[in-house]
Amino acid sequence: MIEFENPPRQRMPGARPIPAVLAGPYMNPNDLSIEEQVRWLKRTAADIVPEADLAAKLRRSRESGVPLRVKLGLDPTAPDLHLGHTVVLQKLRQFQELGHEVYLVIGDFTALIGDPSGKSETRKPLTAEDVRASAQTYQDQAYAILDPDRTHVVYNNEWLGAMGFADVVKLTSRFTVARLLERDDFAKRYAEGRPIAVHEFMYAFAQSYDSVHLRADVELGGTDQRFNILMGRDIQSSYGQEEQVALLTPILVGTDGVQKMSKSLDNYVGIRESAETQFSKLMSIPDGVMAEYYRLLTEIPEPEYGPVIREQPMEAKKRLAGTVITRYHGDGAASAAREEWEKVHSRREEPTEIPEVTIPADAFKPEGTIWIGRLLVAAGLIPGTREARRMVEQGAVSIDGERVSDPDAEVAFQDGSVVQVGRRKFARVSRGATAESG
Repeated sequence: MIEFENPPRQRMPGARPIPAVLAGPYMNPNDLSIEEQVRWLKRTAADIVPEADLAAKLRRSRESGVPLRVKLGLDPTAPDLHLGHTVVLQKLRQFQELGHEVYLVIGDFTALIGDPSGKSETRKPLTAEDVRASAQTYQDQAYAILDPDRTHVVYNNEWLGAMGFADVVKLTSRFTVARLLERDDFAKRYAEGRPIAVHEFMYAFAQSYDSVHLRADVELGGTDQRFNILMGRDIQSSYGQEEQVALLTPILVGTDGVQKMSKSLDNYVGIRESAETQFSKLMSIPDGVMAEYYRLLTEIPEPEYGPVIREQPMEAKKRLAGTVITRYHGDGAASAAREEWEKVHSRREEPTEIPEVTIPADAFKPEGTIWIGRLLVAAGLIPGTREARRMVEQGAVSIDGERVSDPDAEVAFQDGSVVQVGRRKFARVSRGATAESG
């Protein structure tokens, strides 16, 4: 097996203040007992395996002055991080605040395999160009949460890409097919006769070898990563290394309140989206998931947000949105976004900025009217006429404040009319020039 030199462990850097979620004002990590550190790290964690090992590692680190190596892998499968990613990134930041070394592993190699976790069918691998384009943005976005001075950003193609076929065979000999088929997603697909590609097995080996190469003490990941991270413990042991601790974080539900937050499901809030977009999306979440959002995305304790959710759910949602936006855009942007949202949704006024759209002249009939479905599609407010018809029937479409109720309506409008769909979509429309006049 190819061996790589690991960066030398350094003595623990100077401590900095951390949020006192336990009680009292900000405190120095050295003022926290090991039990208090574990309690703090357990907050918002779904599971720690095994918890006793985490306490032992923290105690040894304090006694020796040598920080733990804490690892998180992110595959750059899309160019933007969303709030679902920030749950585990905030946990990684907690380890930084306790003085430990953080390794952010950008999976430029593993992304080419495709993580099968939670998938009901083989995932289509990405191209190298896709991965490179997304990887370039991940680091800067992660720094919205992580301390750049305490973050080691590494790319796993550095060591995985250097392995030869013999190296891979030796790595895979350390685990059995039977153990791999214990994975819930693999076991279900196997039982149902659905295909499992061999390269999907390789993803877990690659992720495990990341931990071997980095000599990780702790690996973080969502609950869907349980098998991969626990497999990393076994692979480390087979290399004669001390097993890492698995710290698993909950999966944040999307703005639909049902499925995992995902860009492909369009139920996400991107951390690079505008403050206004973030505020509007967060105001759309169901009341039933507010407590989860507060718990996973903010440092606000339950005794403070719980009563507001129960007694003033609308105000609670506005505070949640403001708290999240302040982290990524600042307090001023959060206040402005709230004012804009209230202007449109509470006072029923038009947004300050409305996209201007020119409708092609040939979309109009000779008498100057246009079918409402075609207008909505041409304005970019609705993807197709079937959806346009449904939105009209639901009473969600208006022109200059007047509701359109007939899905077959032929409408006429003045240049500069404002077309609205639902609460969030607006367009200021005008008619394009004809060929004769253009």
